[in-house]
Amino acid sequence: MEETPTSPTSLVVSSPRRTLSLLRERRQKHPVPDPDEKTAASAAAAFAEEHGPKPSEVYGFVGSITTVIAAVIFIVWAYTPEPWLHYLGITYYPSKYWAIAIPSFLIVTVVLAMVSYLGLNFMMTPPPTSFNIMFDEYSRERSTVTSLVGEEQPIEPISDIGVDQINKIMFG
Repeated sequence: MEETPTSPTSLVVSSPRRTLSLLRERRQKHPVPDPDEKTAASAAAAFAEEHGPKPSEVYGFVGSITTVIAAVIFIVWAYTPEPWLHYLGITYYPSKYWAIAIPSFLIVTVVLAMVSYLGLNFMMTPPPTSFNIMFDEYSRERSTVTSLVGEEQPIEPISDIGVDQINKIMFG
């Protein structure tokens, strides 16, 4: 079985998960005392120290850095003249046609996805003359509660307002 390294410079590992587990083991052996443990900030810090970074945060950070690097490489490749690339020794690369085609394809794909989504919503919506717009299985009829004069009025339960009542209120 491997020994846990004793100094921070002796962390020689082959994977990030192993590094995190070694750091957690070291923190458990040498806890840092916190004089004010009752504040929310120290509780959050203690949680972060105890459990380490969340995988979603690590993946988000790595993904954002990778995206920025890929975008920079794409822009450099798209705008650098071919003689400069040959001078640098870069001779195998895609045609400059793809510098225009890939963003164009992506934009068209996004626009088509939005139009398709809008079209599917229109297809799934019932026509304005359908009774399904006014009443469905979740409709609640208004209950009539009669109370004597002078008594407190109870709060009415949630119900749908009929189209005839809306028309009366809005138009007359």
